[in-house]
Amino acid sequence: MAASVRPRRSALYMPGSNARALEKARSLEADVVIMDLEDAVSPDKKAAAREAIGAALSEGGYGDRELVIRTNALEGDWGTEDLAFAAKAGADAVLLPKVEHAEQIWQAEEMLSAAGAPDSLSIWCMMETPLGMLHAEEIAAASPRLGCLVLGTSDLAKDLHALHTRDRFPFITSLGLCILAARAYGLAVLDGVHLDLDDAEGFEASCRQGLELGFDGKTLIHPKTLAAANRIFAPSGEEIAWSRKIIDAHAAAEAEGSGVVLVNGKLVEALHVENARRILALAEMIEYRESNS
Repeated sequence: MAASVRPRRSALYMPGSNARALEKARSLEADVVIMDLEDAVSPDKKAAAREAIGAALSEGGYGDRELVIRTNALEGDWGTEDLAFAAKAGADAVLLPKVEHAEQIWQAEEMLSAAGAPDSLSIWCMMETPLGMLHAEEIAAASPRLGCLVLGTSDLAKDLHALHTRDRFPFITSLGLCILAARAYGLAVLDGVHLDLDDAEGFEASCRQGLELGFDGKTLIHPKTLAAANRIFAPSGEEIAWSRKIIDAHAAAEAEGSGVVLVNGKLVEALHVENARRILALAEMIEYRESNS
């Protein structure tokens, strides 16, 4: 299931056991809402969280936000029930934690199909362990249902014995492996969370780095970070203007029998036009979202 071109600038984790948070998500400017059954929910509230998420999805009101349910691990105490619930809950995707092998995806795919999941339900994968990073290509190629790789840098830091530094150098290899795998197989890819909510400057720097590396957006743990993530991961006015300019210039050159053209001294070929069209499509979808929210 190749990722569609749609805004995924901000993906906000919301605890499934908090009905008020799920209600608030309807009015937040998040492109993606991840309704969490895993880390954000205590063991004694797992069943209640499924009920709260089911009620929220049945009620609707989330507009065109992408709705994702993060389950517990299939080999644990709650994962099987989570997946059976997610299969018909009405979400756009199910997010599997700690994916390390293609077999985990195949197992989830079989369980979803057996539970009556629609073909449109996508599987997303949390990439948060060293073994997951080493198997990123295998995971990305595992299933036509696969839609997105989601970095879990907090768990990864623990397993790597790495530090959360401003430049995130300890994670660069892992981030790169996941981006390569995602792009090779046409998937979306989302950056990990920034843990220090009082470090606005560091958060924006992390978003800019993620954009430069090639991420589609960033996972978030608090609504106050939505505006910065949405701004940084959206095409800028300059990018939009440049994209339109090179599309027009290249079309004019092709009409004259040439496949390349110089625009402001820069060589423009078909590959640049392809990316420009992607940028414009994304900008149009963001504009539509914001005008109808």
